[in-house]
Amino acid sequence: MNLQMRMMILVVLMFAILYGVVAGVGTYLGAGNVTSYIIMAIGITLFQYLIGPNMVTTMMKVRWVSPQEEPELHQMIEEMSQEARLPKPKVGISQVAVPNAFAFGRSIKDGRICITSGMRQLLNKEELRAVIGHELSHIKHRDMIVITVLSVIPLILYWLGIRLMYGGASRDRENRGSAALIGMVAFLLYFISNLLVLYGSRIREYYADQGSVQLGNPPHQLASALYKLTYGSAKLQGSRIGKQELSEVEGFRAFFLNDIALANQEFKTLQELDQNLSGTIDAQELLSLREKKVAISPSERIMEIFTTHPNMLKRIKALALLS
Repeated sequence: MNLQMRMMILVVLMFAILYGVVAGVGTYLGAGNVTSYIIMAIGITLFQYLIGPNMVTTMMKVRWVSPQEEPELHQMIEEMSQEARLPKPKVGISQVAVPNAFAFGRSIKDGRICITSGMRQLLNKEELRAVIGHELSHIKHRDMIVITVLSVIPLILYWLGIRLMYGGASRDRENRGSAALIGMVAFLLYFISNLLVLYGSRIREYYADQGSVQLGNPPHQLASALYKLTYGSAKLQGSRIGKQELSEVEGFRAFFLNDIALANQEFKTLQELDQNLSGTIDAQELLSLREKKVAISPSERIMEIFTTHPNMLKRIKALALLS
């Protein structure tokens, strides 16, 4: 199914869940109480949304660089921004060893793209360009806003579930029992909606990969970049200092191009694609994956449900289909 269509269905489903729960809860708590929970959830999310960029900048040790300091990087981002018909994002270097890149900001006009100092040592110019295309696509698709809006829904369901399960709705025993039952349903839907938000995040990653290709970057360059970034994170997991670096950015995994926590396992899988052992995935190697059936173990399928990023082998397969 078209990625845009999947996302539209997901958004409709999420708000349908919220509407159903709010309509049911309103009968027992009263519309005023339900409205207060919605306002609280939106208020907290809005606060996070407003201060989020400053927090990311500080926690990820971002240093904003001028065109004079990084002329090649600025030129690359400016050229692709024009191609994508976007305002040129702010450009930064994150002073962390974990090789990766990320985009964030409050809106398209407030877009910011950062690459880590650890990534520059791994990727060649074409691979870096493909990564930048991926991050620009996140900005173009307004992914920061979409995921932020969707994240409000589990928060509302959680509060309503807790309130009804443990707070009761009335002194009347029958009503209290009914409220607790609705609270259990709300809490179950909180868990399901969290999984749906993660699913939405995975769709956005596929969509950003597709966006990078649409900006003129060959699919094998992005596939090769993902392979190298996975290797770089896996290598860090093997050293004490590297583990410390990874733990420091653990809370920002969702921002990255790949899930750094799964790097060790994913690198072992991706090695099979590197047929000539060159340390890259070239066009022919990616093309050979087009007709192959990707075998994902049951444990990997279950693990993917709880992650913000698609299974890496499936993701490379999707790039192969774009070749």
